[in-house]
Amino acid sequence: MMISLDLAKQLTSIAIKQAEQQEFNICVSVVDLAGLLVHFQRMDDAPLGAIDVAVKKARTAALFQTNSAELGTMAKPGGAIYTLEATNGGLISFGGGVMIRNEQGKVIGAIGVAGATLEADEAIAQFAVQQ
Repeated sequence: MMISLDLAKQLTSIAIKQAEQQEFNICVSVVDLAGLLVHFQRMDDAPLGAIDVAVKKARTAALFQTNSAELGTMAKPGGAIYTLEATNGGLISFGGGVMIRNEQGKVIGAIGVAGATLEADEAIAQFAVQQ
């Protein structure tokens, strides 16, 4: 099963509401299992650089079926997958890219959040997929 547009919009809406409560302006992307964009939203006044970062965080999590923060621990200099970020047209190996699973636990896509603090990006993405 692939992620539906309705679910992608729902997750994006949850993330945006969470960011508003914390007074952050973010970008949110949702991709399918192939890392292809399903839905994207940018809040007013979100940093423009966060557009690409949100998409790459989501793509990273989807393509490797691992949250981007987890990959980051292995992608540091000297790590087992150092230079991973240079593959697949550019990836991001720090927090904010989180896998989306269906009711059976199978990964069906990922969400990427960027524009807040690194910790808040991760927390907002995690919050959205846990709802």
